[in-house]
Amino acid sequence: MTHILAAVAWPYANGPRHIGHVSGFGVPSDVFSRYQRMMGHDVLMVSGTDEHGTPILVQAEREGVSPRELADRYNRVIVEDLQGLGLSYDLFTRTTTRNHYAVAQELFRTVHRNGYLVPRTAMGAISPTTGRALPDRYIEGTCPICGYDAARGDQCDNCGNQLDPVDLRNPRSRINGETPKFVETEHFFLDLPALADALGSWLQTRAEWRPNVLKFATNLLDDVRPRAMTRDIDWGIPVPLPGWEDNPAKRLYVWFDAVIGYLSASVEWARRSGDDDAWRAWWCDPDARSYYFMGKDNITFHAQIWPAELLAYNGRGARGGSPGRYGVLNLPTEVVSSEFLTMEGRKFSSSRSVVIYVRDVLERYGADALRYFIAAAGPEAHDTDFTWAEFVRRNNDELVGTWGNLVNRTASMIAKNFGAIPEAGELTTADHDLLARSRAAYGVVGEHLEHQRLRQGIGAAMRLATDANQYLSQQAPWKESDLERKGTILHVAAQVVTDTNRLLAPFLPHAAQQVHETLGGTGAITDRPEIREVADLDGGPGYPVITGDYGRAASWAPQAVVPGTVVAAPRPVFAKLAPSVVDEELARLE
Repeated sequence: MTHILAAVAWPYANGPRHIGHVSGFGVPSDVFSRYQRMMGHDVLMVSGTDEHGTPILVQAEREGVSPRELADRYNRVIVEDLQGLGLSYDLFTRTTTRNHYAVAQELFRTVHRNGYLVPRTAMGAISPTTGRALPDRYIEGTCPICGYDAARGDQCDNCGNQLDPVDLRNPRSRINGETPKFVETEHFFLDLPALADALGSWLQTRAEWRPNVLKFATNLLDDVRPRAMTRDIDWGIPVPLPGWEDNPAKRLYVWFDAVIGYLSASVEWARRSGDDDAWRAWWCDPDARSYYFMGKDNITFHAQIWPAELLAYNGRGARGGSPGRYGVLNLPTEVVSSEFLTMEGRKFSSSRSVVIYVRDVLERYGADALRYFIAAAGPEAHDTDFTWAEFVRRNNDELVGTWGNLVNRTASMIAKNFGAIPEAGELTTADHDLLARSRAAYGVVGEHLEHQRLRQGIGAAMRLATDANQYLSQQAPWKESDLERKGTILHVAAQVVTDTNRLLAPFLPHAAQQVHETLGGTGAITDRPEIREVADLDGGPGYPVITGDYGRAASWAPQAVVPGTVVAAPRPVFAKLAPSVVDEELARLE
């Protein structure tokens, strides 16, 4: 058994999540975690809502509420959406807990003590009309390196280079379009040059990463500069140093504290479990593995900034140092980055109503239809376009026409002819061949999921379903007059349905339970996350979390069907969608 940390990107709590968000961080991390649990590993899947930074302030002011009220509202919306999608977090929490403040401040103090946070005077951007500091990501302009005209103040998405807002040509505020004013301000900078050699040596050991992620991360080392880890803002975590902690206008950079959430959520989970040190098995054991799931726009923070913070905390940069009270912390085993999902050829944009919210898809089509599309056609290795026509086609042809059809025809024939799973008589070559392919599929699909290749994994599982449908068509049990042979065919079909269902369980957990029960199974073979209302461990306001008991899932191995298990007439597992759905959904976007 291996301890595996699934560290899932923290959705920002300024609005409901759309399907582009969950295609990058949500479904891939859950499929991976469910598979690893079925393999018998000890998985800790953690995340939460990211609730600090200027965007929260700006939106709260626009809506006439406090930042905390806005964060509370969208924290609950996001919790409900992700639980409805079936994402099996051991803990989905938030960054406004007192536990998170304490963990983030511990890392800041230790990194500072080790000499990797240095004070520097820099030019900060100010809004001329409000006097409020503008964060790097709220400034756009022309990249001074490649000439891209929509570069952000922290990096250029076109060439990947790190930037400072003052370097941009023709800078403008993304809030109101005005030209920012630049003034001198003092901040603490993470000394990335002092950590560059250690970062580079670590990256050289990451040979199994997706090539695009490793190349991007390695290229970041070509232009390493100190990076500000504090901000001129009053909404965030206080800077835990004398002379700074009582300054109401200085806070930790939201991206400094957000990535620490993976650790603080693990600590909070341990504290809630009754063993305050339980988190150490995932963070301090060198044999533990950790996988970070996100979209490609967050590679910089997970392949450079977060590893640099960890190296600095561990005292492993050029300045030396010693770990803080948490001890030596593990660096990521892998940064699993997905590409972007567009919609009907356009980039997702909530402000322009080019958006499909998770909640709407769940209400109209169910969780597994969306999970299937993301796994089978999501932006795993390259940008992918979501179209309603393709969503309907895959639902009807693949979920309903292939997998649902196999389940229903098998269960219907068993219920009608035998009322229970029949005994198998002498097996033919065709029977042996299909059963062999069914057993072998565990290794094939498992190998893909071990390396986060969801498309290939679900494709292999669905090919087994196609093979089983062809087997039934060729063997034609409805024409078979020999009752023993008829029973053997349906016994083989029931076994392959059972195997295929286990292979698909990480992808389609809701349907997997129904299929299990359709063939007379009892108990749970997939685990369901739940929402619990909890009190802040250190006296702050209460909040909802996603959590669950995930020890009941089926194992990743064949289990023989039991002759005599009663099978009743089935009900459809998936709903076929009318062609009119395409026009109806496109009309909602107009």
